[in-house]
Amino acid sequence: MTASFHEMWQELRPLGRNSATGGYRRYAWTGADTDCRAWFRAQAEARGLAYELDRNGNQWAWLGATGHQDVAPGEAVVTGSHLDSVPDGGAFDGPLGVVSSFAALDELRRRGAAPAKPLAIVNFGDEEGARFGLACVGSRLTAGALTPEAARELRDADGVSLPQAMERAGYDPDAIGPDPERLAAIGAFVELHVEQGRALDLSGDPVGVASAIWPHGRWRFDFHGEANHAGTTRLEDRRDPMLSYAATVLAAREQARLAGALATFGKISVEPNGVNAIPSLVRGWLDSRAADQETLDTVVHGIEQAAAERAARDGVDLSVVRESFTPVVEFEHALRDELSTILGKTAQRPVPVLGTGAGHDAGILSGTVPTAMLFVRNPTGVSHSPAEAAEEDDCTAGVLALADVLEGLACR
Repeated sequence: MTASFHEMWQELRPLGRNSATGGYRRYAWTGADTDCRAWFRAQAEARGLAYELDRNGNQWAWLGATGHQDVAPGEAVVTGSHLDSVPDGGAFDGPLGVVSSFAALDELRRRGAAPAKPLAIVNFGDEEGARFGLACVGSRLTAGALTPEAARELRDADGVSLPQAMERAGYDPDAIGPDPERLAAIGAFVELHVEQGRALDLSGDPVGVASAIWPHGRWRFDFHGEANHAGTTRLEDRRDPMLSYAATVLAAREQARLAGALATFGKISVEPNGVNAIPSLVRGWLDSRAADQETLDTVVHGIEQAAAERAARDGVDLSVVRESFTPVVEFEHALRDELSTILGKTAQRPVPVLGTGAGHDAGILSGTVPTAMLFVRNPTGVSHSPAEAAEEDDCTAGVLALADVLEGLACR
């Protein structure tokens, strides 16, 4: 098991890695994404698994079936994650779950376990949303949480639409849409993921079980001012949207601090974007998350109110658009508790159950199929960064835990 994990990790690790930053740029429907997809298919075929590409570009590898059409409703046990990344992201976010899924299958075979149910490994496309600005596109389309019409309107920074990107990569964009028959075949979906925080590091546990995903969303703030000369325009004559934006960033931090929530402006676009020009437009994207819906609503409303007040003072026009939103996800208690029981017997002690502020494909699917998540310890807690890490022993523990879970769910 350790050998197969290490071999796969070394094969996958260079794909999409930027030599200057050490981070990954595995964006949807690009060359790096194509390389990752080829890697997934090769791993499936090397194990004699039936490879399947669904209508939304998600990849599937089946054991005990040639595809979802061979599976009775609610029979399949599925695991997997995603292979794409945020800009200059870390090596583990997503890929750890996919590599561990193949390695867990290898471990089951080493044990001589005979699955009584079909098993599948999945790579969901465009989970991070780095290119088109919407997270979990592949799973959202599959679950019907994103309509084909809305998906076709998605565009990247260069104006390339999602259908254009898919077609250039050799896929049929006309086929995208809900996939209820495929989802009906799934009886349980378990996603393994590196922890994006330090809860396990603080508790001293290599593996934990997810309890819930915080509600979260993305909002676009457009501050419209007046372009002018930076060297000749008096301060009192300016309608500078950068001032309004800067004040809003500080307000977001304060609102989040007071509420015990999270709020981040991590992306900005400026026009005309000249050193000696006062901007005409500053567009900033807010990511906000909280433990409950009421708190999240309070934080975002407070940020919007602060932005509006500052914009009015600066003579700047403001518009706010919610681009995406995911409500709180409580993973199915029965499946979550079953995972805890399976892993608790192996560890001979209770396994930590913890919540997370990060979104995942498992959260998107939770409204349709029973889902659960396993977290692997991250010693630094850093994620979405080249500094993201997981120790080899903890990765091994994650593979063994996933194998135990798959054996408990499918081999009985």
